[in-house]
Amino acid sequence: MLRYMFIISLTITLFSCKKDISNDGSWQNLRFSNDTVIFDTTFQSIGTTTKTLKVYNRSRGDIYTNISLEENTQGSFRINVDGFTGNNFENIFIGAKDSIFIFIEVTPNLSSNNFLLENKLQFSTNGNIQKVPIISPYRDAYFHIRKKNFFLNGSDTLVYRYYPINTNTVWTNDKPHVIVGDLVIEPNATLTIEAGTQVHFYENSSFYVGNPILVNSISVPQNNGSLILNGSLGNEITFQGYRTEEWYQDMPGQWGFIYFAPGSSNNTINHAIIKNGTTGVRADSLVSSSVVLTLNNTEIKNMSAMGIDARGSSLKVYNTQISNCGLYSVSLRWGGNYSFAHCTFANYWSLMNISSIRNTPSLLLNNYYEDINGIQINRDLDEATFTNCIVYGNLVTEVSFQNGNQSNFNYQFDHCILKLDSDINLSNPEFINCIRNENPNFVDLFEHNFNIDSISPARFSGNSDALNQFILMSDKNGVLRLSPPDIGAYQYN
Repeated sequence: MLRYMFIISLTITLFSCKKDISNDGSWQNLRFSNDTVIFDTTFQSIGTTTKTLKVYNRSRGDIYTNISLEENTQGSFRINVDGFTGNNFENIFIGAKDSIFIFIEVTPNLSSNNFLLENKLQFSTNGNIQKVPIISPYRDAYFHIRKKNFFLNGSDTLVYRYYPINTNTVWTNDKPHVIVGDLVIEPNATLTIEAGTQVHFYENSSFYVGNPILVNSISVPQNNGSLILNGSLGNEITFQGYRTEEWYQDMPGQWGFIYFAPGSSNNTINHAIIKNGTTGVRADSLVSSSVVLTLNNTEIKNMSAMGIDARGSSLKVYNTQISNCGLYSVSLRWGGNYSFAHCTFANYWSLMNISSIRNTPSLLLNNYYEDINGIQINRDLDEATFTNCIVYGNLVTEVSFQNGNQSNFNYQFDHCILKLDSDINLSNPEFINCIRNENPNFVDLFEHNFNIDSISPARFSGNSDALNQFILMSDKNGVLRLSPPDIGAYQYN
């Protein structure tokens, strides 16, 4: 009797542990990590990031399911199921209490008025149909895609790939502009960009004002391209990467730089936001006696290298914020002529990017370089004036003076807040009524808000003479400055 009862008990136990493979699908519903797969906005013809959908089999039995895209007439949607790419998959095995991954990408390649691609991922499991919607908003855009350009070099023909602007051109704000590869404004051509225009760069793409290919040691083109950005308050022109997902909103290094080549002059940037690149503005000048660039009411931020990199150039910069750069906020190398007024250089790179440490100061002044043989080449720093500016950050000192002692090294800080070594004598004529190492009390470092608060030492500490220039009568936000004004790009309001 005991032996009989043991056999019955063992049989029940064995059958209760056995996994089921059943053709009766009434109970075989799958579960999903998301009920809808939603992509962030992308551009026509440019692919999205990859989204992942996890598919769960919660049942005690193994499941075989068919997976397909409900519609794929435009070829915009791509799926990958456990390493295989296609649009239809049959008899995909999902073990009991197990799961699989599906990877989904979208590349919009059609024109539509609603700019919304929709599809469904369909699962057919023993007659049970389940669907997971896929939604991908996208935008139409003007695309500026590099192409072959031919140059004669003696008897040889050289080929360079970039998108050329050969004539006077206006970019409107009705659609974004996407640059794929490098763009070059050729000699005797001017590009004017209207207020509110959004300019997006594909990875490693850059913007050249003037053609550097035509520049050599004995010849520099005159009128080597010009750029005019006509932004306005509340309707700024934006330069940024092409990714619009939240992950990329403050990610540096997504694109290259805006480069002003030798021979380019009288460029203007008004009310722009330049962000998330490698270097915001780079300016070279070998021959120009004119101002290369005037920069007004602009924000340059989140650059993996530098905000402004000027090499023997000539710049005027007003009401501008330059913040959070991996190297220098502003590098003024190899001499030149520079004037900054009511600017805020705020570099807290290491706080914003904890995996990357910045060892270089916010501001560099330099009047020489070394050639490939290690020989010092001297360049006059004829002028570098800073009026009512803040130069601050999280390093012990945020200004570096590199004087080669063989050429002019003229600079002046007038009514500025500076993060400086204590051994620098502020009674020297290069410093006029400057404040050393007093925290400007920015509103919110982590939200990139570099307005000053009510107890900032910048309050009423500026030089009123700066207000004689019309552009400086109001701050970057359009707030009317008082006399004496607050130091920096922002008047407390």
